[in-house]
Amino acid sequence: MATIHDVALKAGVSVTTVSRVMNNRGYISERTRSKVFQTMEELNYHPNEIARSLLRKRSNVIGLIIPAVSHPFFAELANHVEYYAYQSGCKVLLCNSQLDPVKEKEYIDMLKRNMVDGIVMGSHTLEVDAYRNLHSPIVTIDRRIDEDIPYISSDNYAGGRLAAELLISKGCRKIAHICGNLTLNLLANNRSMAFRDVMLEHGIENVVIQTDMNVFDHDQYGRIIGKLLREHEDIDGIFATSDIIAAYALKGCTQAGKRVPEDIRIIGYDGIGAVSWFEPEISSIRQPISEIGRLAVELIRKQRDGEPFERENILPVELMERSTT
Repeated sequence: MATIHDVALKAGVSVTTVSRVMNNRGYISERTRSKVFQTMEELNYHPNEIARSLLRKRSNVIGLIIPAVSHPFFAELANHVEYYAYQSGCKVLLCNSQLDPVKEKEYIDMLKRNMVDGIVMGSHTLEVDAYRNLHSPIVTIDRRIDEDIPYISSDNYAGGRLAAELLISKGCRKIAHICGNLTLNLLANNRSMAFRDVMLEHGIENVVIQTDMNVFDHDQYGRIIGKLLREHEDIDGIFATSDIIAAYALKGCTQAGKRVPEDIRIIGYDGIGAVSWFEPEISSIRQPISEIGRLAVELIRKQRDGEPFERENILPVELMERSTT
């Protein structure tokens, strides 16, 4: 196997020059640069990335831990994190925890062994001590787990108010709210808090239904909505805390013979691209998913490079009204 010394000897340059070419440091003539790269190709030389990481004290790799890559919100988030990481010269290691604390801990250990520059935590498990004890750059999405760890969230309370007030303004007088399990310590719970506040302020009858602990188990959504429509036939509005739940609500209403939006109005949350695929198109509170991804990469970089950063990052949401309201 060829070494950096073999490359230097064959190219007729010093080892230092080869190192500078590989790391793009210092002035190197284009002729010398081309000669070094040509020699590396001829010798099939590949730098030892682990050794280079030790020398640079950085790997240019960011770990991203999410609960379910199949979920459209996290799929879009992963896409944006990867895009902005690549733009900044980094790669992404994607870890799909599937809400399994043991699996998530194994991923954390793997990322530590690979000396990643930082970890973006988008998981929803209750196990957070492993993150607190990392002693390396970390950013959490929609979770506040430590005074020193920066987090990113959309303005969930404002989003909840926008959704609830829209349904009321459309004449809804008995509104159901379908949300994730509120025992999970997530900032997304503020959507439900806002809903309850608005209902109380306006004296509107309402029903709040939580999913089980596995909030990404799509099979339960159909059962929840079917039971809701059977037990509360006079429901005329639904606020779902994800667009996926809203899509299931639309399907359930159609199966129950209810017209949307004539008989019942529906609004979701997230603003994923798929909401425009349905007929009627689903109204939603849009999170700035692209900006969340960009900011996550930036916060990792700032921590890595010792730059000042904001710990609390609350981003504005936007009401996207479509046909279901």
